[in-house]
Amino acid sequence: MEAEQRPTTGANDGATPGLEAEPPAAPASTTTASVPVPGSRPGPEPKRRQLGTLLQPTVNKFSLRVFGSHKAVEIEQERVKSAGAWIIHPYSDFRFYWDLIMLLLMVGNLIVLPVGITFFKEENSPPWIVFNVLSDTFFLMDLVLNFRTGIVVEEGAEILLAPRAIRTRYLRTWFLVDLISSIPVDYIFLVVELEPRLDAEVYKTARALRIVRFTKILSLLRLLRLSRLIRYIHQWEEIFHMTYDLASAVVRIFNLIGMMLLLCHWDGCLQFLVPMLQDFPPDCWVSISHMVNHSWGRQYSHALFKAMSHMLCIGYGQQAPVGMPDVWLTMLSMIVGATCYAMFIGHATALIQSLDSSRRQYQEKYKQVEQYMSFHKLPADTRQRIHEYYEHRYQGKMFDEESILGELSEPLREEIINFTCRGLVAHMPLFAHADPSFVTAVLTKLRFEVFQPGDLVVREGSVGRKMYFIQHGLLSVLARGARDTRLTDGSYFGEICLLTRGRRTASVRADTYCRLYSLSVDHFNAVLEEFPMMRRAFETVAMDRLRRIAMGNLGE
Repeated sequence: MEAEQRPTTGANDGATPGLEAEPPAAPASTTTASVPVPGSRPGPEPKRRQLGTLLQPTVNKFSLRVFGSHKAVEIEQERVKSAGAWIIHPYSDFRFYWDLIMLLLMVGNLIVLPVGITFFKEENSPPWIVFNVLSDTFFLMDLVLNFRTGIVVEEGAEILLAPRAIRTRYLRTWFLVDLISSIPVDYIFLVVELEPRLDAEVYKTARALRIVRFTKILSLLRLLRLSRLIRYIHQWEEIFHMTYDLASAVVRIFNLIGMMLLLCHWDGCLQFLVPMLQDFPPDCWVSISHMVNHSWGRQYSHALFKAMSHMLCIGYGQQAPVGMPDVWLTMLSMIVGATCYAMFIGHATALIQSLDSSRRQYQEKYKQVEQYMSFHKLPADTRQRIHEYYEHRYQGKMFDEESILGELSEPLREEIINFTCRGLVAHMPLFAHADPSFVTAVLTKLRFEVFQPGDLVVREGSVGRKMYFIQHGLLSVLARGARDTRLTDGSYFGEICLLTRGRRTASVRADTYCRLYSLSVDHFNAVLEEFPMMRRAFETVAMDRLRRIAMGNLGE
């Protein structure tokens, strides 16, 4: 390649071979080739490199999510370079923007073409010709680019970049559909100037050919571009930092509403197209409504109103169908409308459930609880207490917190636990000056519990096996011969059992619904096994606490 490109920088063809054979003999030519002259245009090689970069996958959030790392993206870029000249990667910037343009152009064709085929009487007007020629040109260009675009065999599993493999697979799949839908049939008649000499039957055949072309475009959109549309949406989610649930909800709603409006649009055009192909018989709705010679806007409005009346099953429009074609069209519209309504209900129900899956899981769980209470014939007051417990324990949402935390990386898990529970132990003397790693290990052992008003959390005289941290709620400490003490948010109790394994010296009763975190003796000792230095420090504290308790008993 170097021998072919260097003649463009030399003074003549005879000087260039000498330049390559004896580089020191021609320093001036080398300098001229390497240093750009001010005001001169860049050579073809930089432009080619820039265009080649557009055809390769770039390092962004989407490519990192697909390939996994910067190194994997670089390997994919090298694959594109080694695959051959002008191979377009399906995840490249060029293909992304090209597919976006094609998508917008496709939607425009799906809206404009049915109106033009059905209602436009002057089909050779400059705007209509420009729109169709522009669309056909882009479709033919897309047809050519598909032969040089890599193909995703499975979702992210394998990407075909070899030109022969791309060509073979494309010819076996959607090439025929793309080719037929890209042929400008109507402008073949325009170029050869046959339309003025055609009789009525041939002219109808030409119109029928345009309808066939339109149906091919419909199949192209629905069958070929759907997977790319999903990929666009995923890219836009990453670009705009949208959460998956929000993005999927908005897109599903938009797609569903857009599909129904597009079907209404097609049905409205079909309602007028069938009578038009029959030269408007006297019993068709267009002739009965005296709409034959009205403007296309008025005709389309009445046809769309008639179609939506049928699809929504709220009537027949301005009048009931008379002719057999109108009768069959009405039945078809009703079937399509009922199908759309069923799909809308199904998608809306699934959408609502997917938006709040934790609430749905809670409702399913509580149905099992209700069946359990009915099976055991529990009394009404017990059922009410169980219902209130579930309401306060789960607050209408249920999820497997242990499973979620277990799937996260250790730094993320520790960050979440510290955020939710660090404040509970911040004021406790046992942990105030302890090693942060030890405190984090202790926090991972905390267990969430809920107590109802009147529940005894701790009973006096029982062996202590847990200590408690109060997240929310009000509790009373009940000790014999002493005034009741109130505990509230941020307080803790039962810590003596962690050090002495002694019996409870007082009872603790919940006065309101209380949300507590408990730390068992076994879990605490398991953490101490991992931190020997902290074990010796806590043993010293335990000995001091036991000595104080013994002195208090002797004083009594």
